[in-house]
Order: sequence, then C-alpha cells, then structure tokens
Amino acid sequence: MKPAEAALAAAKIIGSQAEMARLLDVKPPTVSQWCSGERPIPAARAVQIETLTQGQIKRESLCPGFPWASAAA
Repeated sequence: MKPAEAALAAAKIIGSQAEMARLLDVKPPTVSQWCSGERPIPAARAVQIETLTQGQIKRESLCPGFPWASAAA
C-alpha cells in the first residue's frame, strides 16, 4: 500500500479527511495533500494516525522511508 492509499484508508476509518485534520490539529489541505500523494506524511503524524486508527493503518505504510526498526531500538 502506498502512503497516499494508507492516508485515504485512515481518513475513511476516522470518518473523513476533515475529521482526521481536526483530530491531528492540521489544516484540511494538508490531509488532502497526504491523501493525494502530493506531500509526504511526517513520521510523527504517522504515529498519531496509527493510534487514531487503533493500529488498522500502520505507521510503516504511512511513512515507509523512516527507519522505524532503528527508532524502536
């Protein structure tokens, strides 16, 4: 799953892109850009989105370029 697809799936689970923006305290266009693949999802936001989706969408799917394995160590 590409990051944009993961972001779209997360927004659907949360309720909407607008709701995801509200819960993350970011502007709706930011979430829209994540969902379109226009803008990368920051690692910190990926962790928050994973929490908001109760682990249904994994941080690794949202931000695959981040070294998650070494960050957990």
